[in-house]
Amino acid sequence: MKVSLNWIREFMPLELPPIDKLVTTIGAQLGGVDEVVDLAARYRSVVIVRVASVRKHEDSDHLNICLIDDGRTTEHVEREFSGLVQVVCGAPNVREGMFVAWLPPGSVVPSSHDESEPFVLSARPLRGVISNGMLASGKELGIGDSHEGLLELDGEHRPGDSFATAYGLNDTIIDIENKMFTHRPDCFGQLGVAREVAGILGRPFRSPDWYTHTNSMVTISGDDSMRISLTNEIPEVVSRYMLVAIDGITIAPSPVWLQTYLSRLGIRPINNVVDVTNYMMLLTGQPLHAFDFDKVAVDGEATIVVRNPRPKETLTLLTGKTIAPRADAIVICDADQPIGMGGMMGGQNSEIDENTKRILIECASFDMYNIRRSSMEHGIFSDAVTRFTKGQSEWQCPPVLYKAVQLIQELCPDARPVGRIMDNHQPNREYQPVPVSTAFINDRLGSKLSTDDIERLLDNVEFETKQSDKGLLVKPPFWRTDIELREDIVEEVGRLHGYDNLPQLLPRRDTMPAARDDLLELKSRLRSVMAAAGANELLTYSFVHGSTLTKANQDSSQAFQVSNALSPDLQYYRLSLMPSLLEKVHPNLKAGYDQFVLYEIGKGHNIKHLDDQGLPVEFEMLEAVYAAQDKVAPAGAAYFQAKLQLCQLLNQLGVTPDFRPMPTDVDFATVQYFDPARSALVFQSGTDNLLGGIGEFKHSVRRNFKLPSASAGFNLSLTDLMKSVADPSSGRYQPLSRFPIVQQDITLKVHADQPFQQVLSALQAAVDERRPTETTMNLEPVDVYRAADSDYKHISLRLDISNKLRTMTASEVNTLLDEASAVIDAERV
Repeated sequence: MKVSLNWIREFMPLELPPIDKLVTTIGAQLGGVDEVVDLAARYRSVVIVRVASVRKHEDSDHLNICLIDDGRTTEHVEREFSGLVQVVCGAPNVREGMFVAWLPPGSVVPSSHDESEPFVLSARPLRGVISNGMLASGKELGIGDSHEGLLELDGEHRPGDSFATAYGLNDTIIDIENKMFTHRPDCFGQLGVAREVAGILGRPFRSPDWYTHTNSMVTISGDDSMRISLTNEIPEVVSRYMLVAIDGITIAPSPVWLQTYLSRLGIRPINNVVDVTNYMMLLTGQPLHAFDFDKVAVDGEATIVVRNPRPKETLTLLTGKTIAPRADAIVICDADQPIGMGGMMGGQNSEIDENTKRILIECASFDMYNIRRSSMEHGIFSDAVTRFTKGQSEWQCPPVLYKAVQLIQELCPDARPVGRIMDNHQPNREYQPVPVSTAFINDRLGSKLSTDDIERLLDNVEFETKQSDKGLLVKPPFWRTDIELREDIVEEVGRLHGYDNLPQLLPRRDTMPAARDDLLELKSRLRSVMAAAGANELLTYSFVHGSTLTKANQDSSQAFQVSNALSPDLQYYRLSLMPSLLEKVHPNLKAGYDQFVLYEIGKGHNIKHLDDQGLPVEFEMLEAVYAAQDKVAPAGAAYFQAKLQLCQLLNQLGVTPDFRPMPTDVDFATVQYFDPARSALVFQSGTDNLLGGIGEFKHSVRRNFKLPSASAGFNLSLTDLMKSVADPSSGRYQPLSRFPIVQQDITLKVHADQPFQQVLSALQAAVDERRPTETTMNLEPVDVYRAADSDYKHISLRLDISNKLRTMTASEVNTLLDEASAVIDAERV
C-alpha cells in the first residue's frame, strides 16, 4: 500500500515529524514499511515556464525554435538578450503563451530516474540550433503515457515556479506491506492512513464532511432520458449495489493535478471519468466502475442485473482476456450478457472511450471471499480486487459515489446526473457499541491508562465513546469492519498508545514441572518397544487418494473429503493408517528388504463419528504390517508373525491380550482389509475392552498393493489401550527368581472347531487360579496338530513356572496341569 505524505497532509492540520522518525513510528504502530521513495528528488530540477515565442526551424519540417520565460530563476544557462532561454521542440501542440514543464541542462528526465543509466540532459545543437534542455511531455515526466505533445499545465502559474511544488510532487512515498492491512480495509485509502497516522501521533483526526455525512451532495435532474432498471439476484454476496446515470460527458485527459495524484501512487491516468473513479479508490479504498450507458442501454433504458453467470457465458475483459466466469462468480450484466466481473474488472463491451457521452457509475460492496476465489481462478489481480478482498464497508458507498459525481461535474461542466440514484441495500451488519471496562484493557496490556486516556486515544481515530457504570461503550465508525469484540478494543488502545510504551515485564511462571501427558508417555513407550523388536516407524500423509481407500477395501464415503486438496492424490482424510502403510510395502521389497515390520502412530477419522459440537472425532492409533518374501518367510502362517510382534508389545506394557474370532458382521473401517477367516479381534484379557484387530490381508488387498503372500498386520486403539495400561510402572523390569524354572508341556485334545484362543485362555485362567503364591509363570503354544479327516485336533502348550522362595518339583507342576486340564475338560471348553 503506497502512501503519499503530501496527500495525507491535506487531511491533517499538524506538522509531521521528520521522515526517519515517522517511518519508525509507522513501522512500530501501523504496519511494516517496505520502501521509502523520495519523489521530490525526481522532480527537483523541473521548472514551470511560459512559452514566449515559437518559430519554425529552418532546417526541419517538424521542429520549432521556442523562447521560454523561466523568470530568470535557472542558473548556468545561456540566455537571449531579453533574458529568455532557447529550446528546440518538436511537439505539435507547442504554442505561444502556454505554460509547460522545462527540464534544464544538467537535469535528469524523470521517467528515467530509476533506470540504471538515467538520461541526463545538456545544451546541445539540434539541426544546428542550440537547445537548452527540453520541454516535457506527460510520459517524459513520468505521470502518463502520452508522448504526442507537451503536457500543458492548467491553472495559474508564474514563470520559474517549481513544478514539484505546484503539483505536490515534492513528496515522499512510503510503501507499507499489504499484509499488515489484511483486516483493515480502510487503510487501503489515503484517508484511512491519514487517520491512523494522526492517531499513532496522538492527534485528533476528523474526516471530511462529505465522507461522514450521508446526505446527497448531488443535484439530480428529473427527466427520464436515462432510465435504469436494477435487479440484484444474489444479495447474499452483494450486500449493496448503487448506480447513477450521468449525461453530458466529454471524454478528455484529466487535469494535471489529478494525473499527478494518480501517478505518484502508481496508477496510470487514462481519461477524466476513469481517473475520477481511480482517484476515489486511492482516497477512500472504495473501488468504483464506469460503464458507457449507450453500450448497455436499449431505447434509453439500461437494464443492470447482478447475478451468477449462466452456462457457457463468456466475457472479454478490459485487458483483452476472454474468460468463462466460474459458476458462483459475481457478474454485472445488461439485459442479455455480462458487461463486467463484479469487484474485479469491467468488460470491453461497456468500456468508456473517446466517443462516450453518457455513463453509469457503479459503487458496490461485494463478498470478499467470493472475490478472492474468482480472482485466484481467473488470475485477475487488479487494484479493485486488492481492496475488495479486504472487506470494504458497505456504508461508505453513498458518500464515495456522491463525491465521485461531484468531481465528474467539476471536470465536465455539462455533466448532470439524470433520473435517480439506485441503491439496492441489504445490510450485513449493524455497528453496535462494544462494552469494555478500563480494568479489562489495563489487565491485558499491563498499562495504567485512565478512562479519559482511553477515550482520548479512541476519539482521535473517530470512535464514539460513552462512559457508563460498567466502563465504556465504544461504537466503531462505519469504516472499521474489524471491530466486533472487546479484545479488538484492547488491541486498538494498545496500538494507539504504542506497544513500546507498555511496561516490559516478564510473565510470572510457576516453577513446578508440567504434568506428564499420559498419551505422549504411552506413545514414547510404544516406540521404544517397537524399535527394540526391530520394527521401522513411518510418517505418512494424513490425506490419501480415494483409490487408496478402495484398494484397502474401505468405503471412501465414510471419509472426510477435502474441498481444497493440495493435490489430486490427497483428496480424503484417511480412515485408518493401514492403507498408507500398505502402499510402502512393495517399494521396500523392490529396494531389497526381504522381511520387515512397518508401523505408524497417528490419527484417523470417520464421518460417522462427530462430537457434541459436530466436529470430527480423532482416533489415536498404532498400526503395523509384517511382510516377507517367500524365500525368507518363516514356516507357518504370517498371522503368527504379526501376533508375535503384538504380544511382545502388549506384554512389555503389562497387558494380557485375548484374541477372539472376527464376527462376520463387523463393519469397522480398521478391519475391512483383514480376511475374516484368518483374523481376530484383540481384547484385554477377561474384559470387554476392545483394543484392536489382527489378521492376514484379503486376497484382493494383497493383489491391489502387490503384497507378498506372507503379510499380515494389526492395529491398536491408543485410547482403549490407555485404559488397560492403568499402572505406569507395568511392564518394567522385575528381578528373576534365584531358583530354577520348571518347564512342562501339556497336550489337549479338543474338537476341530474349537478356537485355539478359547482353549489357551481357559487353561491360562485355570492354572493361574491354582498356582502357588510367589510364583511367576508363562504359558505359550508349542504346536497344533490335526490329522487328515479327523474331527479333533491336538493343542500342545508349554508352561514355564518358577517360585521366588524355593525350587518347585516336576510332580507339583504335573499336578497343577492335571487339575487345570480336568477343570476345563469338565467345562467342555
